[in-house]
Amino acid sequence: MKFFFTIDALSAKGDKAWRLQSDMETWRTSTYSEAVQEGDAEVTQREKADNWTGKRLVKDKELGLIAKNRAGKFDFLMRGIFAHAVLHRLSAAPLPDKEQMLTEMRSLQPGTAWLLYLNTAGQFVSLDSNNSKIIGNLDIAVRGEIASSEDYIGPKAAENETMMNTIYHQFLAGWDEHLQTSQMSVFIPNAEKLKEESFYADRIQNWQPENL
Repeated sequence: MKFFFTIDALSAKGDKAWRLQSDMETWRTSTYSEAVQEGDAEVTQREKADNWTGKRLVKDKELGLIAKNRAGKFDFLMRGIFAHAVLHRLSAAPLPDKEQMLTEMRSLQPGTAWLLYLNTAGQFVSLDSNNSKIIGNLDIAVRGEIASSEDYIGPKAAENETMMNTIYHQFLAGWDEHLQTSQMSVFIPNAEKLKEESFYADRIQNWQPENL
């Protein structure tokens, strides 16, 4: 699957946005997560995109936006401009595989705080939330809830067909939102707010990548 990241900056109110240019220093005024334009920086390495994620930006009258250090733990509670990595796909996105989700679910050992998520390739993956980064993790396209009980993860949970059907349905909805908005770490929606599963499946299968 082919994709790259742009680095978009967003104001505290979310009403203004900028995009990093190919010189990796200057920024143009933009709409957040808009289609790529000539001159935009295209970051193909996840590590480089990760280095930009969460950086605070300040305005300079002569130089425009200037990148500062990565935001501190509580900086997102304050006003300011921060950088975000926005994913742009160059190929079609797959329909997530329910059987692969079930296989991943069965492999999890209850007692550990696991996060089940869809990665940028549309595959179900899990991570130990006690030992792995979640916030700003650019592998996480859609995330579920963290769980450790055998009623929600592991072999016993995987045999609960009703619950597994609902979770898969939620992930389809989240994957659709991720494709439509290019946002990362999309939370799966509440089950009560879901439309028919076929609605999301059709939208995912009909989704088209950017025409660069």
